[in-house]
Amino acid sequence: MENKYVCIHGHFYQPPRENAWLEEIEQQETATPFHDWNERINYECYATNASARILNSSGQITRIRNNYSRISYNIGPTLLSYLQKADPDTYANVLAADTKSQDRFGGHGSAMAQVYSHAILPLCNDADRETQVVWGVRDFEHRYGRKPEGMWLAETAADTASLEALAAEGIKFTILAPRQMKSLRKIGATDWSNIHNDAFDTGVPYLCKLPSGNTISLFFYHGGVSQAVAFEGLLNSGKALAQRVCGILNNSDAPQLAHIATDGESYGHHHRHGEMALADCLNYIEEQTEAQLTNYGQFLELFPPQFEAQIHENSSWSCYHGVERWRSNCGCNSGGSQAGHQRWRAPLRKALDWLRDEIAPIFEEEAAKLLRNPRAARNDYISVILDRSEANISRFLYRHAAHPLNDDEQVKLLRLLEMQRQTLLMYTSCGWFFDDVSGIETVQILQYACRAIDYAAQISNRQLEPTFKLLLAEAPSNIASIGDAARCYENNIQTARVDLRRVGIHYGIMSLFEQHPERLEFFNYTARNEHFERLNAGNQTLVLGRSTVRSRITYSEKTFTFVALYLGQLNIIGNISTEMQPIQFDDICQQIKTAFRGAELTKVLALMSEHFDPSQFSIWQLFKDEHQKLINRVLSESLQSLQDTFRATYEANYQLMLMVQLNKMIVPEPYRDAVQHVIGNGVSRFFSGNDDNLLTLQGLLDEKTRWQITLPNEPALKISIGIYFQKRIGKLKNADAAIADINLLADLLELLKKQNIKYNFYKAQNAYFDLMKDFEKGRRDM
Repeated sequence: MENKYVCIHGHFYQPPRENAWLEEIEQQETATPFHDWNERINYECYATNASARILNSSGQITRIRNNYSRISYNIGPTLLSYLQKADPDTYANVLAADTKSQDRFGGHGSAMAQVYSHAILPLCNDADRETQVVWGVRDFEHRYGRKPEGMWLAETAADTASLEALAAEGIKFTILAPRQMKSLRKIGATDWSNIHNDAFDTGVPYLCKLPSGNTISLFFYHGGVSQAVAFEGLLNSGKALAQRVCGILNNSDAPQLAHIATDGESYGHHHRHGEMALADCLNYIEEQTEAQLTNYGQFLELFPPQFEAQIHENSSWSCYHGVERWRSNCGCNSGGSQAGHQRWRAPLRKALDWLRDEIAPIFEEEAAKLLRNPRAARNDYISVILDRSEANISRFLYRHAAHPLNDDEQVKLLRLLEMQRQTLLMYTSCGWFFDDVSGIETVQILQYACRAIDYAAQISNRQLEPTFKLLLAEAPSNIASIGDAARCYENNIQTARVDLRRVGIHYGIMSLFEQHPERLEFFNYTARNEHFERLNAGNQTLVLGRSTVRSRITYSEKTFTFVALYLGQLNIIGNISTEMQPIQFDDICQQIKTAFRGAELTKVLALMSEHFDPSQFSIWQLFKDEHQKLINRVLSESLQSLQDTFRATYEANYQLMLMVQLNKMIVPEPYRDAVQHVIGNGVSRFFSGNDDNLLTLQGLLDEKTRWQITLPNEPALKISIGIYFQKRIGKLKNADAAIADINLLADLLELLKKQNIKYNFYKAQNAYFDLMKDFEKGRRDM
């Protein structure tokens, strides 16, 4: 089949999940055994698509392919930012795939840009729409080193203004759902043909002429096959997927593109091993069909549009009612356990729109005093978001400042621009997509709203929160115990607020335990010590300090004095002051140290209360992740003692337990608990690399069989085993250690198979496959 092409598009995206004050993702318990949902989905999808296996009929790996290099894809800027920090290898593979695709597809890279924070552009005002597109384009250029040809619209939500915004930034094409096509006509013709029931040719691009005189090309993906991939199990077979996609093509001589578009998470997260089905599909198309793989940029160059198109205004791919899913009770939902009414959606948007419109004049009025062109500076602020080094911020200020700015003016300007960034983030579409106002996605956008409110108060003393909460109270939850969005905001957002004082408290607590507190870097803050002392007395620790905490984001800073007392386990008492002068602090320090050295803890506490702010702090003032780390640290110390007790119980009562078992009696539960803990701890130690004695592991697993126990925390153990093998295989490149390591791994595999212990070997198998390829290449080169 000549002139027959296939293109599969993956829309890879996660909403921003960072704490709005800390700029880091905090623990999300629902993603267990992973730290958060980004980490979990990366493990299941983004990383695996960069190294997707193709298997033979015996289940052996025959190839490992980077799927991104053979499909069309967009990866949201906020997700790319996460991958760059959390998984540099996958990030590098994503960028390399675009370079490779240019070689494959006539100079056209397969990566597409995306509107920055996945906002629904038809529901944005003009300024936000422009900035969302500009930031998306600039982020793409920064990462991929080229201008984007195409741009993905969040939820494919489109109207004429949105297409104008794309065309104004030089975007050549975008992808839409077939139901977004309104009418078409041959270029040069007069009359339009209205489209009903998606009855038109999705295999060609269409030209959209815009009121400004600009144009943009539109590709409408095949709805039926895309639906089957996402929801009908088509990813159960790579061959079936290939045949279904190629089945879109007809036998005419005209050029034709069979193309589908789905969430990229279908390939591995929503459908386990979906990335392998995709890799197999792409191979099958290349090797078993006459169709050619392509991307949209190449196809558009080879076969420019012959028809014009008009779209349905305010339409999208995931809402049958247009864009109502993001502003009304339209009935579209995800079908989750909280599915019910969506009466909360309209009030939520009303509240955020009100907040945006109250904040906009604050920015315009205050920024005009500091910037030559506030709107241009806001659009260029993406350069700072991508590189927050002081040198780069200085360059930004040089480009845009109306005059040389003093320190206070710099802080004010950066707060103004951050206020604008937070208002953009609060429109992330996921906040409306799911089933209740209390969902983690909606809580996240409310956090960004709160951060914007804080900046507005700092800049202008405007107190916007009371009215904002009144508006949120009009957004009812489906869950009676939650009530409405205002209560959700009070319980989840206001309590999570962070200011420099809280950062100082966090630093004071952590300095109790850090070996070098002066080097402590935490989140987007730095601390500089003017004075720091730590005294120990048994299991009690006292720290006293005078420090300055500084925000890396806005350069705002605050100096504070603190004292913290650790009394063992999780008992921490501390006080802080932002008013105490250095001379006074020196005097108080001497009094507190004298009392502590004299074991007069009552006097220490009295001095703390008398001379510092009266409200004391405790472990509960730590930020969430550090709070949990400290608990785990204390737990590990406590558990070691408990493990010793379990082992002593196990060893002292082993013969007794054995006799009970041989007499077919039930071993008492406390004894079984001791056995389970001893064996589980020993197995975990082995796979964490703390004990490489295979005989020890074999003995533990024999005991597991004898006592018929299950290993604790099996999901986490599966991952630990996979990581252990991956690291061991990495060592095989060292020829001196290879034989011993191969024997260990072979024996270990046999042992795990015998014990029927499950594990996740995906990355380990890929590493071994690559090792064997290098080995074979080395033999050929000899």
